[in-house]
Amino acid sequence: MMRKEGFPLKYRYGKYRNNENFSMEMVPNRELFVDFATSQPEYIVLSDGLMREMPWRGSGVAIPMFSIRSDADLGVGEFLDLKLLVDWSVQSGFHLVQLLPINDTSVHGMWWDSYPYSSLSVFALHPLYLRVQALSENITEDIKQEIQRARVQLDGKDVDYEATMAAKLSIAKKIYSQEKETILSSTSFQNFFSENQDWLRPYAAFCFLRDFFETSDHSQWGRFSLFSQDKLEKLVSKDSLHYDIVCFHYYIQYHLHMQLSEASEYARKKGVVLKGDLPIGVDRNSVDTWVYPSLFRMNTSTGAPPDYFDKNGQNWGFPTYNWEEMSKDNYAWWRARLTQMAKYFTAYRIDHILGFFRIWELPDHAVTGLCGKFRPSIPLSQEELEREGIWDFDRLSRPYIRQKFLVEKFGASWPIIASNFLNEHQKDHYEFKEDCNTEKKIASKLKSCIERSMFLEREALLRSNLFDLVKNIVLIRDPEDSKSFYPRFNLEDTSSFRELDEHSKNVLKRLYYDYYFHRQETLWRQNALKTLPVLLNSSDMLACGEDLGMIPSCVHPVMQELGLIGLRIQRMPNEPDLEFGIPSQYSYMTVCAPSCHDCSTLRAWWEEDEERRRRYFKNVVGSDLLPPDECTPEIVHFILRQHFEAPSMWTIIPLQDLLALKEEYTTRPAAEETINDPTNPKHYWRYRVHVTLESLLEDKDLITEIKGLVRGSGRSYPPLDEVEASTDLEKQPVANGKQKVHSVN
Repeated sequence: MMRKEGFPLKYRYGKYRNNENFSMEMVPNRELFVDFATSQPEYIVLSDGLMREMPWRGSGVAIPMFSIRSDADLGVGEFLDLKLLVDWSVQSGFHLVQLLPINDTSVHGMWWDSYPYSSLSVFALHPLYLRVQALSENITEDIKQEIQRARVQLDGKDVDYEATMAAKLSIAKKIYSQEKETILSSTSFQNFFSENQDWLRPYAAFCFLRDFFETSDHSQWGRFSLFSQDKLEKLVSKDSLHYDIVCFHYYIQYHLHMQLSEASEYARKKGVVLKGDLPIGVDRNSVDTWVYPSLFRMNTSTGAPPDYFDKNGQNWGFPTYNWEEMSKDNYAWWRARLTQMAKYFTAYRIDHILGFFRIWELPDHAVTGLCGKFRPSIPLSQEELEREGIWDFDRLSRPYIRQKFLVEKFGASWPIIASNFLNEHQKDHYEFKEDCNTEKKIASKLKSCIERSMFLEREALLRSNLFDLVKNIVLIRDPEDSKSFYPRFNLEDTSSFRELDEHSKNVLKRLYYDYYFHRQETLWRQNALKTLPVLLNSSDMLACGEDLGMIPSCVHPVMQELGLIGLRIQRMPNEPDLEFGIPSQYSYMTVCAPSCHDCSTLRAWWEEDEERRRRYFKNVVGSDLLPPDECTPEIVHFILRQHFEAPSMWTIIPLQDLLALKEEYTTRPAAEETINDPTNPKHYWRYRVHVTLESLLEDKDLITEIKGLVRGSGRSYPPLDEVEASTDLEKQPVANGKQKVHSVN
């Protein structure tokens, strides 16, 4: 563009090599201004600095193991399917494949076990992901036919968890009976057993006892309720009548190890990182709580306070950790977990990294996640409250229930509700009866009443209203110290708070803010700096922290200090004044993604809220037009391009969002592609991709579009020739002769 006074030239440097590998500076345009009024230069020689290259950046795909579909699987993704996913990733330009947890979750023996974060064992792999036809090269014809029938029967839209587990274990037992002597006496198995016996023997014993007593609740196992080495030796003795059953569990774990190791090694050779997931908790009825009960606070439950995912908070049901006890052997249990993970993965996601600063701890009688407290935390002392003029602790820490509240919630039915659940302890004031004074007791009694047809209202509505009453408190009294209190989360929303005098309200609001946002910061920083370095030093894996939710101010400085990579989801920005995150402003030490397994996919999110969709279209896309009702491939491309071009070290896109680039893959209702609903503690984790990996490998149009997004953004991509693939990835960006590689091995 010519101007009278001069000629501004905007430009950036680029680098071209190998006929196709072209990259440009990922910075704002440089600008050259020439004043033609004073000179008419024929040449201009500039020295304006080196080419401004960004540090190494990579990209990847995220998909749960169970969601993968292939021509060979039996109803669910299997470890050996990862080889096909790696091939597709390489062709698409990805350096990384991210999975959800893959540990055994077989606690209940039903579809509840589809929840991948509720581990039966933090060391054992899940039998769900076993490829039974790979167990032996000498499978008999009748078993081959059974496998083929199972493949047809289980090839449904979603995972049938119970049917798939039953079919795989049934087939595996038949193959085991034919080849157990050969496998169990092999050098390969003996090496596996020797390296893993510390966890493998208790795991096999636990599985035997679980099936024998028909429950994983080890408190119901009689003399085996309390673990001891002597009891373990007898349970796994070669002379025991059930030794063959114990060995079957060894056999399954051995083959799972071999199959995952094969896939893991294949990924390394192709230059693709396998990224695992480290759950924050374990099931309270697990091998780990049986063998190491002192490491857990079994009378508590883990969760999260109200946040983007759930306004009532979350209750995951896991016991919280006894960090004081864990520290006595320098966190050996954690170090063993990380060592085991590193056998298969070169990167990992730390689930709910905030839990290493502080955990949201609930009593074990809670159902919802609202009435918890942070552990560790500095409570409000009785002395401190009394100095502020707060005296009536029973009024503040017990459910505040008045007749008018009952009328508001239950209408004309309030008398019958009150007669079954409440006592009037003074005029117009009620308290819960002893048999229903906690959420679990309320749920149990209400279920019994509904079964006897005592109420006409829906059970869910009655339960919600009764839960609201039992949570109508302002302070939570510490069950282990009656003179310590914790402000209830969102206490200003309660009618108990609203009926206080103004002085008490002002004091409690100030102390609430102090408890949640000020007084804990030093304590939480110290706690994280004791625990997180143990994880990081236990392996060479690259660690990424899931730092979503209510973030204390100490979290990001500690993560930066330890070199931990954070997570950025555009719809959940860290900045309180933003509705949508700005990918171009993300810091380098982050993973960015348009969605994740704990929220709806891009397509579903787009369709959920018309007003939000309009705001996004105007403020992010930059259009004043009405947005389309559905998330078209063009919009998906725009959103994904933002993320690929972000400065983040990693862009990891859920496979569902990548498939939305092509209209033929969007025929399924968008809501069905959601992995998890955090508001539902009994969600069925069963989503399966509706297209096989073999078909995706043949879809050159989709591969070309994804590859264009990767290469156009300046991100690194693996060479298609596996001979060129580097297996020596380092934790820090390094420069070699051809490209910058950020490594994670």
